[in-house]
Amino acid sequence: MKSHVMPANTQVRLSSRPVGMPSVENFVLADAPIPSLSAGAVLVETLYLSLDPYMRGRMSEAKNYAASIDIGDVVVGSAVGCVIDSEDPSFKPGEIVESPSGWQSYAVVQGASLRRIDPNLAPISTSLGVLGMPGLTAYFSTLSVGRPMPGDTVVVSGAGGAVGQLAGQFAKLAGCRVVGVAGSDRKAAYCRDQLGFDAVVNYKTASNLKEAIAQACPRGVDVYLDGVGGSISAAVNENLALHARVVIFGQISQSNLSSPEVGPVSMRYMLTSRARVEGFIVSDWQSRNHEALTRISSWLRAGSVKYSEHIVEGLENAPAAFIGMLSGDNLGKTLVKVR
Repeated sequence: MKSHVMPANTQVRLSSRPVGMPSVENFVLADAPIPSLSAGAVLVETLYLSLDPYMRGRMSEAKNYAASIDIGDVVVGSAVGCVIDSEDPSFKPGEIVESPSGWQSYAVVQGASLRRIDPNLAPISTSLGVLGMPGLTAYFSTLSVGRPMPGDTVVVSGAGGAVGQLAGQFAKLAGCRVVGVAGSDRKAAYCRDQLGFDAVVNYKTASNLKEAIAQACPRGVDVYLDGVGGSISAAVNENLALHARVVIFGQISQSNLSSPEVGPVSMRYMLTSRARVEGFIVSDWQSRNHEALTRISSWLRAGSVKYSEHIVEGLENAPAAFIGMLSGDNLGKTLVKVR
């Protein structure tokens, strides 16, 4: 490493595995030295840290599509940061990059793992939101897997979250009628009044969720974009139209259960509606990321797509912000401003 006077690297580590909803006691704040750079490595200072629901699954020992975090390890996650030092000729100090840095103020990563960010195109925080993994998830799950047709009714659960706020707008751009399901009147008003959703159901105040969705979707649900699961999905599934498409990109309602719910109780509606159900993991589509980011960028420039960010200051506040996100406190994409 070239000569730099570096502060200690502040890290948030997993101190114990959560049982049910995480608590701040499951995390510990610690300082660590910054390792020297080897060939091809880059030192990145974290500016913004992304908080995402998938991280809860990585904190469990349960089998998942990605490896669990070991006790004592830095919590995984993407960040946008500034290159401080580099042993990779492709990256120079001062450049802005997206990095798999995890919950820490500095990270040494291989240059091959970095994505260069142009700060002149959009605020750099968007590389973790609308122009990052949530935007890509919304784009491919909606347009490539859900395949909405003009006039279709599309229902989006988690409508006020990082993915849901975008998925609904992409469905509107495809000529669809969009109904959101959200957990507060604030989120419902945002989706309806700011994002152009045609209707929003507040699942926390609806006396009968199945009937509320039926009223909002009188012709049935053609495409269901499911980031939540549980009772919300059961209610939507009872309202599926013939040959509906159900895209499962998340199951946040299941993340904090001490034991999994006993099987879906609404599978007969999949049978009678002849629905197609498909699970979605965004990394499966990375060969087409350039296509998606180009289109989303053009929609942003044209003002056709809007986004909200929920920003919390200070790395030490990441655990509380993460818990708040899982509880639905956020509007849009949750970020921690580290620097």
